[in-house]
Amino acid sequence: MTTNTPPDFLEEDQSESPRTKEKQPPFQYEIDCWACSERQAAEEQASFVTGRSGEHDERKMRLAIATCMHCSAPVALYQEVTWNELDESEKVRSTRADVVWPTVDQRGLERSRAIPSDLRRELQEAQLCFNTDAYTATVVMVRRSLEGVCAAYNINLHGKNLMSGLQEMERQGLIEGRLLEWAQELRVLGNAGAHFTGRVVSRQDAQDALGLAEALMDYLYVFTGKFNEFKKRRDEAQQAASQEQDAAGGGAPAPG
Repeated sequence: MTTNTPPDFLEEDQSESPRTKEKQPPFQYEIDCWACSERQAAEEQASFVTGRSGEHDERKMRLAIATCMHCSAPVALYQEVTWNELDESEKVRSTRADVVWPTVDQRGLERSRAIPSDLRRELQEAQLCFNTDAYTATVVMVRRSLEGVCAAYNINLHGKNLMSGLQEMERQGLIEGRLLEWAQELRVLGNAGAHFTGRVVSRQDAQDALGLAEALMDYLYVFTGKFNEFKKRRDEAQQAASQEQDAAGGGAPAPG
């Protein structure tokens, strides 16, 4: 009597082996990369979903480790998950997630997008140095940031020191006197700050130097930019009002 039982080799062919199972590509998130200073895609390296679920609680959360696909900088992400209790699966997986590490202060992402990306990156590196208690490195990165500002405004520092460049910016009206005075009072920003002297850079000196760089860039790129936009809108409004007046008075008879 014959049976309909298939041969063993057919059963093996029809089963899905882990070796032949197609590997899914890593999930990608959209993040503001703290190292690139730009919006980038981040590739998930590891994650797990946790949290209670039940009749009155269908929300879970995902914690993930991902790396920027542009510069490979790591980030830790948090994401709320909407869970389908019927088939125990996630309803829709979003590409948006909250960055929980590095923190906002560590990433320096509060710097306005109005600041050029190369200068913003130097400033963020200075912030990262400060966050790791590397105060001498913080001052060096602040100097690099300020030298970059001078270069952006075509202030030639060849054969000159940083203070000369900032004095020239103040002379041209690019920065105000208080910013220059701030820089002059910070001795760690002088030539001694760029070379080995054996002098320890204090936390306060590093913090003051970082604060100066932030204030100077905000003044140049944020405050000045917003003020110029305001002046442009005001001038355009005044011009439009003048044109309306001219058009309204165009048909009036000339005074006799």
